[in-house]
Amino acid sequence: MIPLVFSKIGEDQIIRKIGGNADVKRHLENLGFVVGGTVTVINSLAGNVIVKVKESRVAINEDMARHIMV
Repeated sequence: MIPLVFSKIGEDQIIRKIGGNADVKRHLENLGFVVGGTVTVINSLAGNVIVKVKESRVAINEDMARHIMV
């Protein structure tokens, strides 16, 4: 498992674990990040990533991306 921030651009990844406190987990779930779901990194710039999750594009900062393990 690696944090989402280190995954390769354009490769589909399966979310294995979501870390952080309850508020962080709830926020990421509301954005569509759920264990077992598929996520694809579209672009990465200075640690911040744009990802495709559930047919939507979402931008998250490096701190949030480090909580998502793929």
